[in-house]
Amino acid sequence: MFEAVELKRTLSDKDYQKEVPLLREQLLQLQDELSDAPFSVIILFHGVDGAGKSETVNLLNSWMDPRGIVTRAFGEPSDEERERPEFWRFWRETPARGKIALLLSSWYSRPILDYVHEISKMPIFERRLNRISNFERMLVEDGTLLIKYWMHLGKTAQKERLKSLEKDMRTRWRVTETDWRHYKLYNRFIDAAEHAIHKTSTGNAPWTIIEGYDPNYREITVGRTLRDALRRHLDQAQQPLGAGRNFGTLIPRGDQEKQTILSQLDMTRAFDKREDYKGNLEELQGKLNLLFRDAKQQRHSLVIVFEGWDAAGKGGTIRRITAALDARDYQVISIAAPTDEEKDHHYLWRFWRHLPRAGRVTIFDRSWYGRVLVERIEGFATESSWMRAYSEINDFEEQLHEHGILMAKFWLHITPEEQLRRFEERQNTPFKHYKLTEEDWRNRDKWPRYETAVNDMVERTSTGFAPWTLVEANDKRYARIKVLKTLCAFLEQRQSIFP
Repeated sequence: MFEAVELKRTLSDKDYQKEVPLLREQLLQLQDELSDAPFSVIILFHGVDGAGKSETVNLLNSWMDPRGIVTRAFGEPSDEERERPEFWRFWRETPARGKIALLLSSWYSRPILDYVHEISKMPIFERRLNRISNFERMLVEDGTLLIKYWMHLGKTAQKERLKSLEKDMRTRWRVTETDWRHYKLYNRFIDAAEHAIHKTSTGNAPWTIIEGYDPNYREITVGRTLRDALRRHLDQAQQPLGAGRNFGTLIPRGDQEKQTILSQLDMTRAFDKREDYKGNLEELQGKLNLLFRDAKQQRHSLVIVFEGWDAAGKGGTIRRITAALDARDYQVISIAAPTDEEKDHHYLWRFWRHLPRAGRVTIFDRSWYGRVLVERIEGFATESSWMRAYSEINDFEEQLHEHGILMAKFWLHITPEEQLRRFEERQNTPFKHYKLTEEDWRNRDKWPRYETAVNDMVERTSTGFAPWTLVEANDKRYARIKVLKTLCAFLEQRQSIFP
C-alpha cells in the first residue's frame, strides 16, 4: 500500500506561494459556512514520526480561524482517564456542531502501538479496530465529517528526516529516544498501520495517505483535500431530507402488536404490612452499604439507570438507594430536554461525560434510552436515527462492561389507572403540584405507543452484560424492595466475578 506514495513528490516554492493565498481564502470561507452548519468536523493526523503531523496541525491553525478549532493531542491516559472506559476521553473532546477538531494521535494510537510492541496480539488488535469502526460509524451517521490523514515517509526518508531535525538547533528538541526506538520497529509499525487502514477505511470515513517527504507538497495536498471534503459535506447538508423521513414509526409486530412484555407483569404485587416493608428496607439498605464498601475498596464503579412511566416512583426509589450510600460516593443525574450545548453533539456525548470514576456510583434518572422512547414517539428523532440507536446503546454499554463497570437498568411499570390516581393526588396536594405538568397529561394519550416502544427497547437492549429489570411499581414499597434486592444481587455477583 505505502509503496505507491513513496515517490518523493515535491512542489516548488514558486508554485506553493502562488497557491497558498487562494487556498487559505477558500478554507476561511468554508469555515465561515461551517459555523452555521448542522455538523462538526474531526480531522485525525497519524503517521510515521517526522512526516509532518504537528507542523501540518500548526499550519491549519494559522491558515484558518483558530477560534473555531480545537486542537488536542492524546498521550498516555491520566489517572482520571484510566478509571473510565477507553473512549471516555475521546467522547469528551468531540467538537460541537459548526466546529473543527484537529487530533494529533487519537483512538488509533494505542491499539497500533500495543500491537507493535507486542503488548497485544492480533485478535485483540482486531477487536479494538472493530470498536473503532463502530465509534466512527456513530459519529458519521450523526453527521460528523471525519477526515483521516496518514502522513507517510519511507524508512530511508524517515531516517534522513530525523537526522536533519537533530542537526538543527531549532528543531533538535523534537527528536527523542522514542522516535529512534520507533524507527527500529519501522517494518512492524508499517504492517500494523496497513492492517488498521484496510480495516477502518470506509466509504464515509476513508483514510487519505499523504507523502510527507516535501513540506510544500504535504501542506498543499492537505489543504486541497480538506477544502474539497468541506465543500462536498456542506453541499450535502443543504440538500432537503428525503420523503421517507418518518417520525415515531412502530416496529412491525404482526398479530402480537397488542401483547407486550409489560402486559405480562403481575401488577397486584404489594407489601401488605408496613412493618414488613420497614424491616426489609433497613436490612437491604444496610446490605447495600456493605456491598458497595467492598466494591469501592476494589475500585469498582456502578451505573444505575431508571426509566419508567411518569409518576412511577423513580425519585422515591432513588432516594432509598442514596440513603444507603455515602454522599461523597454518588451523583444523581436527572435527564431532561438537552441543552443547546448538548444538542450540538451526538446524543450519547452528555452521558459519557457523567460516567463515574473508580469506586463511585452514578444514578441516571432517565437516560440515553430517551432516544428510543420519547424522541421516537414525539418525533424528535428520525426513524433511521432511533433505529440505529439500539446497536449504538448496546455498544456503549458493552464498553462499560468491558471496563468493569456494573450496570443495573430498571423499568418501573405502573398501570394507566394507577398513574391517573397518582396524577390526581399530585393535583390535589399543594407541595406536589410541581411534579405534574401538561406534558404528563399529554403523554397519557400516547400510552399504547410508548408501551410498544418499551417492549422494543427491552427486546433489543436487554443483554447478558446489561439486562433490564422490570419492576411492578403499582405498590411503591414493593418496587423499592425489588430494586434494592436486585442491586444487592448484582453487587454480590460482581464480587464473585471480580474478586
